[in-house]
Amino acid sequence: MLQAQFYHRDETLQQEGGQYVHEYNGDELFHVDLEKAENVWRLPEFGEFVSFETQGALSNIATDKHNLEIEMKRSNRSQGMIEPPEVTVFSEDPVELGDPNVLICYVDKFWPPIINITWLKNGQEVVDGVFETVYLPREDDTFRKFSYLPFVPIRGDYYDCRVEHWGLPKALLKHWEPQVPLPVSESTETLVCALGLAVGIVGIIVGTILIIKAMKMNSARNARGPL
Repeated sequence: MLQAQFYHRDETLQQEGGQYVHEYNGDELFHVDLEKAENVWRLPEFGEFVSFETQGALSNIATDKHNLEIEMKRSNRSQGMIEPPEVTVFSEDPVELGDPNVLICYVDKFWPPIINITWLKNGQEVVDGVFETVYLPREDDTFRKFSYLPFVPIRGDYYDCRVEHWGLPKALLKHWEPQVPLPVSESTETLVCALGLAVGIVGIIVGTILIIKAMKMNSARNARGPL
């Protein structure tokens, strides 16, 4: 089990915040809602078998905030190294038109853990049904994050995952649209049927000719009799 916590401050936007999370084998078990001072379990069933004292997380975050103040003064408030994110968009299941599915925007290897992820459908922002994980730590001290969008694939629709981060010169758009074969037109179906019928007729004619030739050859041998 891995415990990860951090506290950050954006002096330009005058915003600050933090996160406290426990994960196992790369998956979140729970995180602490610092504003509500309560545990948020990734799956509610986990809370039936494990307990955690929320006050301990709040104390740790308070310590992180104090340490941040000290480090900022020591570094003369200089900015740390920034790592831009890598972004991938994919569907949870194989795509079938009309079948409900989920799009996943996977944002990886970024630092600091301050990022904005937005979904666009046909160029318009989508918020209904969107779910995001907390920031998940990596072994190299960068972070990763998932954003999920339930959707129904329809031909002609397209989606973009827009990611904003300090390490990007501008918002990054990762495009996705259903990759499904085009339907066969009626004219194409008619042509294929006609070609199949023509091949069948030619086969019958050739077969008939070969049978007639074979019968004539047998008749000729019988007429000559044995040598």
